[in-house]
Amino acid sequence: MKQQILQNKYPIFSIEIKKTDCVLVNMKEILSFLRTKIDTHPVAQFIEYFDHFDHTNKIKNGEISTKIIDAKIVIFCFGKKLDNPLQLAVRPRSIGIAETNEKFIISFMDAPNPMFNEVMEKWIKSLIK
Repeated sequence: MKQQILQNKYPIFSIEIKKTDCVLVNMKEILSFLRTKIDTHPVAQFIEYFDHFDHTNKIKNGEISTKIIDAKIVIFCFGKKLDNPLQLAVRPRSIGIAETNEKFIISFMDAPNPMFNEVMEKWIKSLIK
C-alpha cells in the first residue's frame, strides 16, 4: 500500500490492483467481500454503500475521468469508544473503490487509531492473488 498526502492535506493509503491479480472479478464481489469483513469484525459496523460514479454522473457539469468506469464507497464505523465529542469529526470510516478497464484502485483515509489502519490494509491486501 502506498501512503501519501492527497491535495496537500488528506493522509490516505491506496493500492492499485490489476484485475488479473485480484482474487475477485468485479465491483459487486469486492463490495460484498468488504461487507463480510466489516460484519465479522468485533467492533466495525456497516453503514451504507455510496455510488459515487452515479452521483457525480447525475450532477449537471459533473466530471468523471474517462478512465473510471465505476466508483463506489463502503461506509462503516470502528467507533470503539466516544470519550471526546470531537472524535465525531473523523468518523465514520470509508473505503473507496474505483474501477478502470485494467484495475481496481482502492483507498482510505488514515484512521486516528493505527490499529484500524492495519485492519483495513489487511482486508484490502487479501484481495491480491
